[in-house]
Amino acid sequence: MPHTPLTATERNRRAVAVILLVPMVMALALWAFAWPAARIAPRDLPVGIAGAAPAADQLQERMEQRAGAFEVHRYEDEADARAAIEDRVVYGAVVATPTGPRLLTATAGGPVVAQLLREAVAASAPPGTDIQVTDVVKAPAGDPRGSALGASALPLALAGVAAGALVTVLGLRGLRAALALTGASALVGLTAAALAHSWLGVLAGDWWTEAGVLGLTVLAIGSAVAGLAAVLGPKGIGLGALLMVLLGNSFSGVTSAPDMLPEPVGVIGQWLPPGAGGSLLRSVAFFDGSAAGGPALTLALWAIAGLTVLTLAGRRGGGGKDEPAPAVVAPEPALTR
Repeated sequence: MPHTPLTATERNRRAVAVILLVPMVMALALWAFAWPAARIAPRDLPVGIAGAAPAADQLQERMEQRAGAFEVHRYEDEADARAAIEDRVVYGAVVATPTGPRLLTATAGGPVVAQLLREAVAASAPPGTDIQVTDVVKAPAGDPRGSALGASALPLALAGVAAGALVTVLGLRGLRAALALTGASALVGLTAAALAHSWLGVLAGDWWTEAGVLGLTVLAIGSAVAGLAAVLGPKGIGLGALLMVLLGNSFSGVTSAPDMLPEPVGVIGQWLPPGAGGSLLRSVAFFDGSAAGGPALTLALWAIAGLTVLTLAGRRGGGGKDEPAPAVVAPEPALTR
Protein backbone atom coordinates (compact mmCIF):
# COMPACT_ATOMS: atom_id res chain seq x y z
CA MET A 1 0.00 0.00 0.00
CA PRO A 2 1.28 3.51 -0.80
CA HIS A 3 2.51 5.50 2.17
CA THR A 4 0.21 8.39 3.04
CA PRO A 5 2.24 11.52 3.82
CA LEU A 6 1.62 13.17 7.17
CA THR A 7 -0.22 16.43 7.26
CA ALA A 8 1.27 19.50 8.90
CA THR A 9 -1.12 19.09 11.83
CA GLU A 10 -0.02 15.50 12.43
CA ARG A 11 3.64 16.49 12.31
CA ASN A 12 3.02 19.25 14.84
CA ARG A 13 1.23 16.85 17.15
CA ARG A 14 4.12 14.40 17.04
CA ALA A 15 6.61 17.16 17.72
CA VAL A 16 4.59 18.28 20.74
CA ALA A 17 4.38 14.67 21.94
CA VAL A 18 8.18 14.36 21.84
CA ILE A 19 8.62 17.66 23.67
CA LEU A 20 6.24 16.60 26.46
CA LEU A 21 7.02 12.88 26.74
CA VAL A 22 10.79 13.17 27.19
CA PRO A 23 10.55 15.35 30.34
CA MET A 24 7.79 13.12 31.68
CA VAL A 25 9.93 10.00 31.25
CA MET A 26 12.89 11.76 32.86
CA ALA A 27 10.76 12.86 35.82
CA LEU A 28 9.42 9.33 36.27
CA ALA A 29 12.89 7.81 36.15
CA LEU A 30 14.26 10.42 38.56
CA TRP A 31 11.39 9.75 40.97
CA ALA A 32 11.84 5.98 40.78
CA PHE A 33 15.63 5.97 41.28
CA ALA A 34 16.53 9.15 43.17
CA TRP A 35 13.62 9.48 45.59
CA PRO A 36 14.08 6.11 47.38
CA ALA A 37 17.86 6.67 47.51
CA ALA A 38 17.40 10.13 49.03
CA ARG A 39 15.00 8.83 51.69
CA ILE A 40 17.00 5.84 52.97
CA ALA A 41 16.43 5.46 56.71
CA PRO A 42 15.49 2.63 59.12
CA ARG A 43 11.77 1.88 59.13
CA ASP A 44 10.83 -0.86 61.61
CA LEU A 45 14.26 -2.36 60.99
CA PRO A 46 14.43 -5.69 62.91
CA VAL A 47 17.21 -5.60 65.51
CA GLY A 48 17.89 -7.70 68.58
CA ILE A 49 18.61 -6.85 72.20
CA ALA A 50 20.25 -9.57 74.30
CA GLY A 51 21.37 -9.81 77.88
CA ALA A 52 20.02 -9.55 81.38
CA ALA A 53 18.00 -6.74 82.88
CA PRO A 54 18.34 -3.91 83.72
CA ALA A 55 21.17 -3.26 81.22
CA ALA A 56 19.27 -4.88 78.34
CA ASP A 57 16.11 -2.92 79.25
CA GLN A 58 18.07 0.32 79.05
CA LEU A 59 19.43 -0.62 75.63
CA GLN A 60 15.93 -1.42 74.39
CA GLU A 61 14.58 1.87 75.71
CA ARG A 62 17.29 3.82 73.89
CA MET A 63 16.61 1.98 70.62
CA GLU A 64 12.87 2.58 70.93
CA GLN A 65 13.34 6.29 71.46
CA ARG A 66 13.64 6.59 67.69
CA ALA A 67 9.96 5.98 67.04
CA GLY A 68 9.29 3.81 63.98
CA ALA A 69 12.97 3.23 63.26
CA PHE A 70 13.60 -0.16 64.88
CA GLU A 71 11.59 -3.28 65.60
CA VAL A 72 13.20 -4.70 68.73
CA HIS A 73 13.43 -8.46 69.37
CA ARG A 74 14.56 -9.61 72.82
CA TYR A 75 16.91 -12.57 73.32
CA GLU A 76 18.27 -14.15 76.47
CA ASP A 77 21.93 -14.21 75.53
CA GLU A 78 24.45 -13.58 72.77
CA ALA A 79 24.13 -17.08 71.33
CA ASP A 80 20.42 -16.61 70.66
CA ALA A 81 21.08 -13.22 69.09
CA ARG A 82 23.75 -14.70 66.81
CA ALA A 83 21.35 -17.45 65.72
CA ALA A 84 18.68 -14.86 64.90
CA ILE A 85 21.15 -12.93 62.73
CA GLU A 86 22.24 -16.08 60.90
CA ASP A 87 18.57 -16.98 60.31
CA ARG A 88 17.90 -13.48 58.93
CA VAL A 89 15.33 -12.72 61.62
CA VAL A 90 17.20 -9.52 62.58
CA TYR A 91 19.87 -7.47 60.82
CA GLY A 92 21.98 -7.11 63.95
CA ALA A 93 21.84 -7.16 67.73
CA VAL A 94 23.14 -5.29 70.76
CA VAL A 95 24.31 -7.45 73.65
CA ALA A 96 24.48 -6.05 77.18
CA THR A 97 27.73 -7.19 78.83
CA PRO A 98 29.45 -6.23 82.10
CA THR A 99 32.04 -4.27 80.12
CA GLY A 100 29.51 -2.40 78.02
CA PRO A 101 27.34 -2.97 74.93
CA ARG A 102 28.58 -5.29 72.19
CA LEU A 103 27.19 -4.87 68.69
CA LEU A 104 26.65 -7.88 66.43
CA THR A 105 26.31 -7.08 62.73
CA ALA A 106 26.06 -8.94 59.42
CA THR A 107 27.72 -6.99 56.62
CA ALA A 108 26.72 -9.77 54.22
CA GLY A 109 23.10 -8.85 54.87
CA GLY A 110 23.77 -5.23 53.92
CA PRO A 111 26.82 -3.09 54.65
CA VAL A 112 24.63 0.02 54.74
CA VAL A 113 22.53 -1.48 57.54
CA ALA A 114 25.63 -2.59 59.46
CA GLN A 115 27.06 0.94 59.31
CA LEU A 116 23.71 2.40 60.38
CA LEU A 117 23.59 0.14 63.44
CA ARG A 118 27.11 1.18 64.44
CA GLU A 119 26.11 4.83 64.27
CA ALA A 120 22.82 4.28 66.12
CA VAL A 121 24.42 2.34 68.97
CA ALA A 122 27.27 4.83 69.28
CA ALA A 123 24.80 7.72 69.41
CA SER A 124 22.64 6.06 72.09
CA ALA A 125 25.56 4.99 74.30
CA PRO A 126 26.98 7.26 77.02
CA PRO A 127 29.88 9.45 75.87
CA GLY A 128 33.21 7.70 75.98
CA THR A 129 31.71 4.21 75.84
CA ASP A 130 33.86 1.71 73.95
CA ILE A 131 31.53 -0.38 71.78
CA GLN A 132 32.83 -3.74 70.62
CA VAL A 133 31.65 -4.73 67.13
CA THR A 134 31.54 -8.33 65.92
CA ASP A 135 30.68 -9.16 62.30
CA VAL A 136 28.71 -12.41 62.58
CA VAL A 137 28.18 -12.92 58.83
CA LYS A 138 30.93 -11.14 56.95
CA ALA A 139 30.67 -9.88 53.40
CA PRO A 140 33.04 -11.66 51.00
CA ALA A 141 36.52 -10.24 50.56
CA GLY A 142 35.79 -9.64 46.89
CA ASP A 143 32.88 -7.32 47.71
CA PRO A 144 33.31 -5.91 51.24
CA ARG A 145 30.93 -2.98 50.63
CA GLY A 146 28.28 -4.97 48.76
CA SER A 147 28.66 -2.77 45.69
CA ALA A 148 28.97 -5.60 43.18
CA LEU A 149 25.94 -7.44 44.56
CA GLY A 150 23.91 -4.23 44.46
CA ALA A 151 24.95 -3.61 40.87
CA SER A 152 23.75 -7.06 39.79
CA ALA A 153 20.04 -6.17 39.93
CA LEU A 154 20.03 -4.02 36.80
CA PRO A 155 21.85 -6.49 34.46
CA LEU A 156 19.52 -9.29 35.53
CA ALA A 157 16.47 -7.10 34.91
CA LEU A 158 17.79 -6.09 31.49
CA ALA A 159 18.53 -9.72 30.61
CA GLY A 160 14.99 -10.74 31.54
CA VAL A 161 13.41 -7.92 29.54
CA ALA A 162 15.64 -8.73 26.56
CA ALA A 163 14.65 -12.41 26.69
CA GLY A 164 10.94 -11.61 26.80
CA ALA A 165 11.25 -9.04 24.04
CA LEU A 166 13.23 -11.36 21.74
CA VAL A 167 10.69 -14.15 22.14
CA THR A 168 7.97 -11.71 21.12
CA VAL A 169 9.84 -10.04 18.25
CA LEU A 170 10.97 -13.36 16.76
CA GLY A 171 7.38 -14.61 16.74
CA LEU A 172 7.91 -17.59 19.06
CA ARG A 173 4.70 -18.84 20.59
CA GLY A 174 3.32 -21.47 22.90
CA LEU A 175 5.55 -24.23 24.20
CA ARG A 176 8.45 -23.25 21.96
CA ALA A 177 8.48 -19.77 23.45
CA ALA A 178 8.39 -21.15 26.99
CA LEU A 179 11.29 -23.51 26.26
CA ALA A 180 13.31 -20.68 24.68
CA LEU A 181 12.80 -18.48 27.73
CA THR A 182 13.70 -21.30 30.11
CA GLY A 183 16.83 -22.22 28.18
CA ALA A 184 18.02 -18.63 27.88
CA SER A 185 17.40 -17.99 31.59
CA ALA A 186 19.32 -21.13 32.57
CA LEU A 187 22.32 -20.05 30.49
CA VAL A 188 22.18 -16.55 31.97
CA GLY A 189 22.19 -18.07 35.45
CA LEU A 190 25.23 -20.22 34.70
CA THR A 191 27.08 -17.31 33.09
CA ALA A 192 26.27 -14.90 35.93
CA ALA A 193 27.36 -17.43 38.56
CA ALA A 194 30.63 -17.99 36.71
CA LEU A 195 31.30 -14.25 36.65
CA ALA A 196 30.07 -13.29 40.13
CA HIS A 197 31.19 -16.36 42.08
CA SER A 198 34.12 -17.90 40.25
CA TRP A 199 35.74 -14.77 38.79
CA LEU A 200 34.81 -11.76 40.97
CA GLY A 201 34.35 -13.67 44.23
CA VAL A 202 31.34 -11.60 45.34
CA LEU A 203 29.21 -14.65 46.19
CA ALA A 204 30.12 -17.28 48.78
CA GLY A 205 27.38 -19.92 48.72
CA ASP A 206 26.79 -23.09 46.75
CA TRP A 207 27.64 -22.42 43.11
CA TRP A 208 24.77 -24.36 41.54
CA THR A 209 22.21 -22.91 43.94
CA GLU A 210 23.34 -19.39 43.10
CA ALA A 211 23.14 -20.18 39.38
CA GLY A 212 19.61 -21.47 39.89
CA VAL A 213 18.55 -18.32 41.73
CA LEU A 214 20.04 -16.07 39.06
CA GLY A 215 18.36 -18.07 36.31
CA LEU A 216 15.00 -18.11 38.11
CA THR A 217 15.16 -14.33 38.52
CA VAL A 218 15.71 -13.83 34.79
CA LEU A 219 12.99 -16.37 33.96
CA ALA A 220 10.47 -14.59 36.19
CA ILE A 221 11.22 -11.25 34.53
CA GLY A 222 11.37 -12.61 30.97
CA SER A 223 8.19 -14.65 31.23
CA ALA A 224 6.33 -11.68 32.70
CA VAL A 225 7.41 -9.45 29.80
CA ALA A 226 6.59 -12.10 27.19
CA GLY A 227 3.24 -12.81 28.85
CA LEU A 228 2.30 -9.13 28.82
CA ALA A 229 3.31 -8.89 25.16
CA ALA A 230 1.21 -11.96 24.32
CA VAL A 231 -1.84 -10.24 25.81
CA LEU A 232 -1.24 -6.58 24.95
CA GLY A 233 0.94 -6.86 21.86
CA PRO A 234 4.17 -4.86 21.48
CA LYS A 235 2.94 -2.42 24.12
CA GLY A 236 3.36 -5.21 26.65
CA ILE A 237 7.14 -5.10 26.17
CA GLY A 238 7.21 -1.44 27.15
CA LEU A 239 4.94 -2.06 30.13
CA GLY A 240 7.09 -4.99 31.24
CA ALA A 241 10.29 -2.95 30.94
CA LEU A 242 8.71 -0.15 32.94
CA LEU A 243 7.59 -2.56 35.65
CA MET A 244 10.78 -4.59 35.92
CA VAL A 245 13.54 -2.05 35.24
CA LEU A 246 12.18 1.31 36.30
CA LEU A 247 10.20 0.12 39.34
CA GLY A 248 11.51 -3.35 40.10
CA ASN A 249 15.18 -2.38 40.00
CA SER A 250 14.88 0.92 41.87
CA PHE A 251 12.52 -0.55 44.51
CA SER A 252 14.54 -3.75 45.01
CA GLY A 253 16.50 -2.58 48.07
CA VAL A 254 19.51 -4.62 46.94
CA THR A 255 21.94 -1.76 47.53
CA SER A 256 20.69 -1.18 51.10
CA ALA A 257 17.73 -3.18 52.48
CA PRO A 258 13.97 -3.22 51.87
CA ASP A 259 13.43 -1.95 55.43
CA MET A 260 15.50 1.15 54.61
CA LEU A 261 13.30 2.33 51.74
CA PRO A 262 10.26 4.63 52.06
CA GLU A 263 6.94 2.90 52.62
CA PRO A 264 5.44 1.16 50.73
CA VAL A 265 8.34 1.08 48.26
CA GLY A 266 10.23 -1.60 50.17
CA VAL A 267 7.21 -3.91 50.26
CA ILE A 268 6.35 -3.37 46.61
CA GLY A 269 9.94 -4.05 45.62
CA GLN A 270 9.86 -7.46 47.28
CA TRP A 271 6.74 -8.37 45.31
CA LEU A 272 8.60 -7.78 42.03
CA PRO A 273 11.20 -10.22 40.64
CA PRO A 274 14.28 -7.94 40.93
CA GLY A 275 13.73 -7.36 44.64
CA ALA A 276 12.75 -10.95 45.38
CA GLY A 277 15.73 -12.19 43.37
CA GLY A 278 18.14 -9.95 45.28
CA SER A 279 16.82 -11.13 48.66
CA LEU A 280 16.93 -14.78 47.60
CA LEU A 281 20.48 -14.41 46.29
CA ARG A 282 21.64 -12.97 49.64
CA SER A 283 20.02 -15.85 51.48
CA VAL A 284 21.64 -18.61 49.46
CA ALA A 285 25.00 -16.85 49.04
CA PHE A 286 25.66 -15.87 52.66
CA PHE A 287 23.03 -17.31 55.03
CA ASP A 288 22.74 -20.98 53.97
CA GLY A 289 19.27 -20.39 52.52
CA SER A 290 17.70 -18.82 55.63
CA ALA A 291 14.54 -16.79 54.90
CA ALA A 292 14.58 -17.97 51.29
CA GLY A 293 11.02 -19.30 51.16
CA GLY A 294 9.18 -16.03 50.55
CA PRO A 295 11.39 -14.68 47.75
CA ALA A 296 11.56 -18.09 46.07
CA LEU A 297 7.76 -18.33 46.08
CA THR A 298 7.45 -14.82 44.61
CA LEU A 299 9.80 -15.65 41.73
CA ALA A 300 8.10 -18.97 41.07
CA LEU A 301 4.65 -17.35 40.91
CA TRP A 302 5.84 -14.72 38.43
CA ALA A 303 7.51 -17.35 36.25
CA ILE A 304 4.52 -19.73 36.32
CA ALA A 305 2.03 -16.96 35.60
CA GLY A 306 4.03 -15.57 32.70
CA LEU A 307 4.72 -18.95 31.10
CA THR A 308 1.08 -19.99 31.51
CA VAL A 309 -0.21 -16.86 29.79
CA LEU A 310 2.40 -17.22 27.05
CA THR A 311 1.50 -20.87 26.41
CA LEU A 312 -2.26 -20.30 26.43
CA ALA A 313 -1.92 -17.33 24.07
CA GLY A 314 0.08 -19.51 21.69
CA ARG A 315 -2.62 -22.19 21.69
CA ARG A 316 -5.36 -19.68 20.96
CA GLY A 317 -3.27 -18.22 18.18
CA GLY A 318 -2.68 -21.46 16.34
CA GLY A 319 -1.73 -24.44 18.41
CA GLY A 320 1.57 -23.00 19.64
CA LYS A 321 3.11 -22.70 16.16
CA ASP A 322 5.43 -19.84 15.36
CA GLU A 323 4.09 -16.91 13.40
CA PRO A 324 4.88 -17.42 9.69
CA ALA A 325 6.56 -14.59 7.88
CA PRO A 326 4.02 -12.49 5.94
CA ALA A 327 3.88 -13.36 2.26
CA VAL A 328 4.95 -10.67 -0.16
CA VAL A 329 2.37 -10.36 -2.94
CA ALA A 330 3.61 -8.94 -6.22
CA PRO A 331 1.46 -6.10 -7.58
CA GLU A 332 -0.64 -6.63 -10.68
CA PRO A 333 1.09 -5.55 -13.91
CA ALA A 334 -1.68 -3.09 -14.64
CA LEU A 335 -1.11 -1.37 -11.30
CA THR A 336 2.59 -0.87 -11.89
CA ARG A 337 2.08 1.36 -14.89
